[in-house]
Amino acid sequence: MRVDPQRAAQLLENLHGVKQRIQGASGGRTGRRPVRLIAVSKLKPVTDILALHRPPSSASNLDSHFHFGENYAQELTEKASLLPHTINWHFIGALQSNKCKSLAQSIPNLYCVSSVDTIKKASLLNEGRRLLSSQKTADQQPHTTDEKQQANQPPSSTNGAEESTAEDAKLRILVQVNTSGEDSKSGVAPRDAANLIREIRASCPYLRVRGLMTIGAIARSQATTPETENEDFVALREVQDTVVRELGLEAKELELSMGMSGDFEGAIALGSDEVRVGTTIFGERPAKKDAKVKEDVEGEKG
Repeated sequence: MRVDPQRAAQLLENLHGVKQRIQGASGGRTGRRPVRLIAVSKLKPVTDILALHRPPSSASNLDSHFHFGENYAQELTEKASLLPHTINWHFIGALQSNKCKSLAQSIPNLYCVSSVDTIKKASLLNEGRRLLSSQKTADQQPHTTDEKQQANQPPSSTNGAEESTAEDAKLRILVQVNTSGEDSKSGVAPRDAANLIREIRASCPYLRVRGLMTIGAIARSQATTPETENEDFVALREVQDTVVRELGLEAKELELSMGMSGDFEGAIALGSDEVRVGTTIFGERPAKKDAKVKEDVEGEKG
């Protein structure tokens, strides 16, 4: 695919600006993991994503970006088939039960599903990942009896680097919490988050609950500054405290994903480990009906 160097240079400049703002907002995070930036590329062409993941040498010396977020299952599936498998895809949109299994099964480099709010959706994602794991095992063509018996076992291990590898093989998920209480918002009620996570951990061996996510009230988001506290972000942090206490976890085992283009600095100030930024990097989005995954370039080769 051909990437326009001028467009790439602009995107890279925008990305670098966001990263600098994240660094500035992270000043007091001594001893904590770096904030993960998800570049939200929904309704944008694959060439925009490629420009940031594999920058043209003439455009910039900045490092490649790996984490990209999509809101629509069909768009994500199509983009994942066209772009390098070194991308870490995040599904961040409203999650429909009928899309869960195929999403988890068809995209090997699906890094995380950020909007799980029922055990049904978690179970379907788990089944999709189990099928993907079985396909990978079949491709390796096991010959011994022991290898065949292990083919349908969930990723597991007992120590050290092996455990890390096994955990990485699982599909990461975030449990979405409806911190604003709005009927229009998806997410589990704050009081039910611990029970849902407990059930997922007990019954979904191919999933790894990585943390909590919220999309708060628009009015609160618009009022958020690096100096003011967003009530939804405070609420999610309180849910984290509750879940950690009730499940006997360590705080570092449960990340917080909160903050978007308009409020990510305020979210970082309140402990966010992951922010989702789209328009600040890619510019305004087209209407969904006008969006093109692959731009029309005559003779273009993937």
